[in-house]
Amino acid sequence: MTQETSRDVGPVVLLGPPGAGKGTQAKRIMERYGIPQVSTGDLLRENVAQGTDLGLAAKTVMARGELVSDDLVCNMVRQRLTQSDCKRGYILDGFPRTAAQAGWLDALLDDKLFDNSRPTRAWPIVICLDVDYNQLLLRLTGRRSCPTCGRIYNVHFQPPRTDELCDVDGTKLVTRNDDRLEVIQPRLTAYQAQTRPVADYYQRTGRLIAVNGDVPMDDVTGQIYRVLEEHHA
Repeated sequence: MTQETSRDVGPVVLLGPPGAGKGTQAKRIMERYGIPQVSTGDLLRENVAQGTDLGLAAKTVMARGELVSDDLVCNMVRQRLTQSDCKRGYILDGFPRTAAQAGWLDALLDDKLFDNSRPTRAWPIVICLDVDYNQLLLRLTGRRSCPTCGRIYNVHFQPPRTDELCDVDGTKLVTRNDDRLEVIQPRLTAYQAQTRPVADYYQRTGRLIAVNGDVPMDDVTGQIYRVLEEHHA
């Protein structure tokens, strides 16, 4: 076991707009520190597939074409965080999505009844990836993927050797529906409206740490590692 995989990291919340690189950075944190990623999307699918009480309640709501309530999502998160693999820390993916959920998470982590499942009382380390709006557009609209091997390119930053063809197998690259400009702009607007208040909540409590997401991916990772290690130094 390395020093990193025995370190108590605590809860980590990664914030940032679509295209900021949260998914890539979350995977790197998981690998370095040996902590799980707790995804609300995965929790919802697992609870529905396993037919748990929470899953059955969520399935009923979704069958009516309605959004799953904060109450159901929060209860799924609460159950997941009591599992032993979360004891040293975890990365929250897709949660909290609202300022109300952020407040609920603080209350949960401050709850004396919850102390048995983790060694120390720890507030989330909240890292916000700051990326320039125009840079985001280039990252998202320039993204191309190979339908055969799954390799990802970017025509602006990491183009294939031959225009629009995969370096590995020569397959013609495709643009995902989510990466079209007419889809991206509403997604970025929705982020500002829905998720930005979460960053504002943590800003008000003095716990938001901004990381420059405009630099190369490895440099972003280095900044995040320093934040996590200085936090528990």
